[in-house]
Amino acid sequence: MQESDSPKLYNVAIVGATGVVGQQLLRILTTRSFPLGNLTLFASRRSAGKKITFGETEIEVEEIGPRSFRGVDLVFISATDEISRSVGQAAAKAGAVVIDDSGVWRMEANVPLVVPEVNPGDVAHHEGILAIPNCATTPIVMALWPLHKVNPVKRVVVATYQSVSGTGRAAVKELAEQTRRVLQNQRAAPHVYPHQIANNVLPEIGSFKDDGYTSEEWKVAVETRKIMHEPELAISATCVRVPVYVGHCAAVHAEFTSPMDAERAQALLLEAPGITVQDDTSISLYPQPKTSAGRDEVFVGRIRQDSSHPNGLVFWAVCDNLRKGAALNALQIAEEMISQGVI
Repeated sequence: MQESDSPKLYNVAIVGATGVVGQQLLRILTTRSFPLGNLTLFASRRSAGKKITFGETEIEVEEIGPRSFRGVDLVFISATDEISRSVGQAAAKAGAVVIDDSGVWRMEANVPLVVPEVNPGDVAHHEGILAIPNCATTPIVMALWPLHKVNPVKRVVVATYQSVSGTGRAAVKELAEQTRRVLQNQRAAPHVYPHQIANNVLPEIGSFKDDGYTSEEWKVAVETRKIMHEPELAISATCVRVPVYVGHCAAVHAEFTSPMDAERAQALLLEAPGITVQDDTSISLYPQPKTSAGRDEVFVGRIRQDSSHPNGLVFWAVCDNLRKGAALNALQIAEEMISQGVI
């Protein structure tokens, strides 16, 4: 009997390998059966030359050059908008498929915006670049989608509570330093954020727009519509930065086409891929950022009827914003493309 051909291996490049999301992607790659061939790591000029341990090997970080993507099949980008814009186009022109973590490409009509548990079919329509959503959007659509398929959602009001790691390593350091200073009754000067984040919450993520919403709140709304293929969905968001290192939370108030009781919603979520239900108020069991950190699932709890509307439900959703909110979702998109044979 003739042996079957060996599975194809994919040459992968990670742009932003020294950042918090890039580091998570490397960790996750070591735990999944991804058909990885050659792995190349890129970062800014100041990080070039650093060596990063991957499995049992050390890989030297390179600075991006004009020939960086020759022979590369797949490029993950988690960097600044400016880098994503220039590198994404260059990599796609070189023949690679790009999965980008920035806000540059998400709302482009020809760029699929994908959460594989929600809209896996969209990966087939890529033209060289795909995007992952904002890390605050992901747990919202993950929890809404299983319910929406059974009872279409008409309106969503959401408040997010987002950890500082969503801003990057500098914000994580700032929270740690400010916390230390506050505990010592010292002044905690802000640098990354407009105000002190330690012992505080800031209802400002991104820049304020003319309508009073922030750019982050705008992203949550438009990205949810695009991923769920519901361009007319009524959605309003308030996004808040909280003094938590890892884990984004969302309080979601959803109005459906017809009534749905909490027990039915819980049953649907229990069967949904990538969702873990934690909902037993008798023992104070509900999702928390502390317990979601390092986990791949979206956790949902506090599922209850909306006392203000007969067709409404309220729930609380939490996920690790660096994993399912970013790195894991990007890798799952690549796995979905391989499964569908569109890379």
